[in-house]
Amino acid sequence: MSKYKKIFVSLGLLAILLSIFINASTQDALAFQIDIPLDQALVYNGGESTNPRDYDPATTYSSGNKLVFSGLVSFDPHLNLTPDLAETWDVSDDGTIYTFHLRENAKFHDGRSVTATDVIYSWERAASPQLASDTVITYLGDIVGVREMFAGQSDHISGLQAVDDLTLQVTIDAPKPYFLLKLTFPTAFVVDQANVESGEDWIRRPNGTGPYRLTEWRSNEYITYEANQDFYLGPPSIPYVVIKLYAGDDVRLFETSEVDVAGVGLYSVDRMLDPEEPLHNQLVTGVNLCTGYVVFDTTQPPFDDVNVRKAFSMAFDRQRYIDVVLRGQALPAIGPFPPGLPGFNYQLQGLPYDPEQARELLQQSKYGGAEGLPPIVYTNGGIGSYISSDVAAMAEMWEQNLGVTLTVENIEYNYYYQQIYSGNHGQIFGGGWCADYPDPENFADVLFHSGSNQNQGGYSNLELDALLEHARVEQDVTKRIAMYQQAEQMIVEDAPVLFTTHSLSYQLVQPYVKGFVFTPISVPLERYMWMEGK
Repeated sequence: MSKYKKIFVSLGLLAILLSIFINASTQDALAFQIDIPLDQALVYNGGESTNPRDYDPATTYSSGNKLVFSGLVSFDPHLNLTPDLAETWDVSDDGTIYTFHLRENAKFHDGRSVTATDVIYSWERAASPQLASDTVITYLGDIVGVREMFAGQSDHISGLQAVDDLTLQVTIDAPKPYFLLKLTFPTAFVVDQANVESGEDWIRRPNGTGPYRLTEWRSNEYITYEANQDFYLGPPSIPYVVIKLYAGDDVRLFETSEVDVAGVGLYSVDRMLDPEEPLHNQLVTGVNLCTGYVVFDTTQPPFDDVNVRKAFSMAFDRQRYIDVVLRGQALPAIGPFPPGLPGFNYQLQGLPYDPEQARELLQQSKYGGAEGLPPIVYTNGGIGSYISSDVAAMAEMWEQNLGVTLTVENIEYNYYYQQIYSGNHGQIFGGGWCADYPDPENFADVLFHSGSNQNQGGYSNLELDALLEHARVEQDVTKRIAMYQQAEQMIVEDAPVLFTTHSLSYQLVQPYVKGFVFTPISVPLERYMWMEGK
């Protein structure tokens, strides 16, 4: 939810941030001096969260900082699972005990060797009730003892054992074919205990294990990284990475050669897709493994009634939404699985756009139609009283097709997901999910099992739970995929969320940047890249 995460920013908020960037760019973009040779640096433009939990691997909702931190395993640019801090591993015959063998040359940025004890510290820190991570159960909860520690019933994770300095034994609760994939998520990254305990500001001077060291962080100006020459997989080819903060519009910065890789916003996509556009040949496109949706809180009226949920879903015109709000730059989503994910089903029967049927379903609900509904609040990430264009479009459709008027409340975006996970939201709220790993379990089970922390709408279907639990341990790939497709159809028919879109990616890459490839899942791409002739 890119990951985290994952996470879909409303178009209205993007417009506001864009205006902030443009205002900031009225200052000389090079007014500050970065004390590194920019011709040896890969330069991006970005923003800066005010929430410190966004930078901690154990609490972030995003895909994490893969420049600074790393874990036992990772993905390469082709989404192959690859050894990282762990050089090799063994799995017991029953599939429940993993023995990881750490690299002898794996070190923190300060030169200290990484040991099995460091992994245990990092994972127990993530599972501690004091830290209150919203992701640890999802990504490490298969390990025996994680749930007990998170619940305050134990001081340690019983399923972890340091056999010696370089050998870690991990016991999971059942044989699960996706377990290793979960360890690519930031919750499983390794942190240095002394660094973490040095003070609250440790995230601004992290002692990580990744391919780059964070060397300077000047708020609202830039963050610089230097290649880790002692990186256990070999030093990166690009000496420096620079993230300019709030420097202006990405495309404008790219045109003036102030950044090397740039995201293309909705209002610039048509121009870049034009073969006559000079920058067209530098455009890299792809379909993200992401699904946008709106969550119905099934524990609150009126969305405790499946007919109401279906009515709101069938009163939503996806194609009009995509054409008008997204300028045609998205794919319609009728279920949780995005194209390209194993298990994606072209035969899935979605809920169609049918206003007449939607009104009939609302009448059939226990609320007897629009006039019987309680006041409905839509919670969104945003600023002040501004209603973003995507929420405004949905609200207009529901008013026209169902006769329902909503109240929209905004939560400051840096704290939006923290509030959502805390339950501080209305009956409807914005959401979305990008794959952390290419497996349908990451969508169906993580988002819709009644026991999942990520099931923020409180949806519960015991028949679905049983099917998902069976799929977790099914070793036959064909049978397992069929189970997830069956689960997806059940989810669609219960309508716990309104599926909206699958997003598309448009990025500009300078011709001297080599090795860049589109990846639908966040990977530590910079260590695979190089530059020629910048």
